Amino acid sequence: MAESREMIWNAVAVDQGRVFVAGPRWTGSQGPALGLLEGGAVRPYPDATWNGWARGQEAARAFVNVNAVHLDGRGGLWAVDTGSPDFGGDPLPGGAKLVRIGLESGRVDRVVPLGPEIAGPGSYVDDARFRGDTAYLTDAGRPGLIVLDLRSGAARRVLDGHPSTMAPEGRAAVLDGQPVRAPDGGVLRVNADPLELTPDGQWLLYGPLTGPWSRIQTRLLDDPAIPPARLAAGVEPWVDLPPVGGTAMDGNGDLYFTDLAEDALKRLGADGRMTTILRDPRLHWVDAPFIDAERNIWLPVPQMDRVALFNGGRPLTRWPVQLFRLPLDRPG
Repeated sequence: MAESREMIWNAVAVDQGRVFVAGPRWTGSQGPALGLLEGGAVRPYPDATWNGWARGQEAARAFVNVNAVHLDGRGGLWAVDTGSPDFGGDPLPGGAKLVRIGLESGRVDRVVPLGPEIAGPGSYVDDARFRGDTAYLTDAGRPGLIVLDLRSGAARRVLDGHPSTMAPEGRAAVLDGQPVRAPDGGVLRVNADPLELTPDGQWLLYGPLTGPWSRIQTRLLDDPAIPPARLAAGVEPWVDLPPVGGTAMDGNGDLYFTDLAEDALKRLGADGRMTTILRDPRLHWVDAPFIDAERNIWLPVPQMDRVALFNGGRPLTRWPVQLFRLPLDRPG
């Protein structure tokens, strides 16, 4: 569907035929942090100013490091900015934030800062899902979840250091037969990373990159009066998925996920059945998929394990980086 010889996309969102792509700065990607595909080119979105941040500049009103994008179902596209230009680095002052762009106006209409009490040293705010006036986020660096009241902008950290949010020992993301190595040479460990809401909004599903997944009722997360111990007691095992690049929840409760070890797109049905949809070497570390209104699933292929950061400074990316689109079965 689209490809680039400069940009490394790990995130995609589609609205009324418009395709938005984004990718982290630390991959070595050259181009806008968030862009709109137009005629084979990528236009900085919403504008060049938001995409023009450089080291040493103020970080509150520009994209420092976009890790995810997601639609809120209310006419907005949200970008998750980790606030740190370096993988494993601490967020810069004012850098960690959620940025909402009105899809009709094409302008930023909301910036929600995630201060040091929420995204502190070691944090890597990873992804977000939206339910009404609430957003749920994962922190892949300092393990935990974040619950954000979109009306007030108030955020709370929950399940900090809980086993369900921590990458377990002895489980590695293995691609091409080798475990992915962190910059320090150890096995890469990514804490709370993928998350989804069930279609009825009653459960948040989440896990570290390498699994396993857990679930918790959103009514528990939404109540700030519930003490941490009771909240922790509400966590339930959900499913032991393999290491995944990303996930997308269908409206019927089917979960689509990318199996890193197998270069595959799979589906975990609402009935518990597992199906392989597609296996192809071109699907090497597909990151966050996206299901559009026409029931196409979009598959960005950033080849994350091949970036220089995870290979002793030597990039192994096989260009071009690609974005695929696959029609899904129509319901009924």
